[in-house]
Amino acid sequence: MGKQDKKKNEWLDWLKALLIAFGLAFIVRTFLFAPIVVDGPSMLPTLHDRDQMIVNKFSYRFGEPERFEIVVFHASDKKDFIKRVIGLPGEHIAVRDNVLYVNDEPIEEPFLTGYSNEILTNDFELEELPGEFNTVPEDHVFVLGDNRGNSTDSRILGMISMDQVVGKTSLRYWPFDRIDIMKLGE
Repeated sequence: MGKQDKKKNEWLDWLKALLIAFGLAFIVRTFLFAPIVVDGPSMLPTLHDRDQMIVNKFSYRFGEPERFEIVVFHASDKKDFIKRVIGLPGEHIAVRDNVLYVNDEPIEEPFLTGYSNEILTNDFELEELPGEFNTVPEDHVFVLGDNRGNSTDSRILGMISMDQVVGKTSLRYWPFDRIDIMKLGE
């Protein structure tokens, strides 16, 4: 084997390795995990504008969302939103005097503790919102931003179909001083 053939084989090996790497990166990003950048103040104080997170895209292929998980969903063809799951299928959701009620039972929201003296959420009943549902429909979730006074969420958008949900997120990797794996309800 000549020097020219050896160099050609080396280039082919590098090309194959690069193609495999790009192929794996494409598969991981398309089907498993993807980065997202928080855009705006709607999830304060939990998430800040420009926080960067990883979305787990396959978690809901094997399970259902849980209350208080943070999810990413397609709000439009060009825009993804990040919000917190508040209501699950079959549940009635209401807020009265800044207290969340699920099926008429008060539910604590520990992630809102820093806002206890402020008006967080205007009172509402599920029936008053877009779609006029009595309960969250099957294969849908009800989402709210943590910054209730400045959030476009299910109060405006209506119920979010699980077909719109990209995945859940709990890993913040940027900025470095706020790297965190958030537990449910944080």
